[in-house]
Amino acid sequence: MFTLFHHPFCPHSRFIRLVLGELGAELRLVEERSWDRREAFLALNPAATTPVLIAEGDGAIPGAGVIAEYIDEIFGAEMAERRLLPQTAMERVEVRRLMAWFNEKFFEEASNPLVTERIYKRFMSEENGGGPPSADVMRAAKTNVRYHLAYIGWLAGTRNYLAGDRITFADLAAAAHLSAIDYLGDVPWSEDDAAKAWYARVKSRPSFRPLLSEWLAGVPASRTYVDLDF
Repeated sequence: MFTLFHHPFCPHSRFIRLVLGELGAELRLVEERSWDRREAFLALNPAATTPVLIAEGDGAIPGAGVIAEYIDEIFGAEMAERRLLPQTAMERVEVRRLMAWFNEKFFEEASNPLVTERIYKRFMSEENGGGPPSADVMRAAKTNVRYHLAYIGWLAGTRNYLAGDRITFADLAAAAHLSAIDYLGDVPWSEDDAAKAWYARVKSRPSFRPLLSEWLAGVPASRTYVDLDF
């Protein structure tokens, strides 16, 4: 049994939810608005960022990358062919490189600005950065989505999955970030057929179903969000 402090539209939280879904783990979700900086949450993660995983018998495990490594260390061997890290050192390097690409670079340049401007700011106080969305920030982020999508398309066109022959942490990280902004309709799927086909495969996995069932009042999902044949 795991407890995950998360936000439904935090891309890093979505990544870990997909990872735990692939594991088939029993999960209790606790929504956390990290910008409120609750004292109890800061005690779990002084960085005040989601996600934070609580595993029975262990302490708080903060951060998407750290949680992913913890899951592999504890459960990877028993997952056998479903393991989300490959066997060889250099294959693992590639998975970790791409996991960092999406959890750091894509997050900074695309998913975080769009989610912050269009979702988080709706719930933030002015003191915490709330207010109307910035058109300039969103315009720059949407431009960045295009070159990231082209990179995903190139990877998907040269490999079975992004990092190799089977699904790994890299695919789940990329899909998690894309899912958050696909909800908003900010992914130009018509620009790259290879990226679109890859995402459709990942999106069709059982681990994705809980994400596709979530809705935000006042912000309707895009037409492509729940459509597996978009």
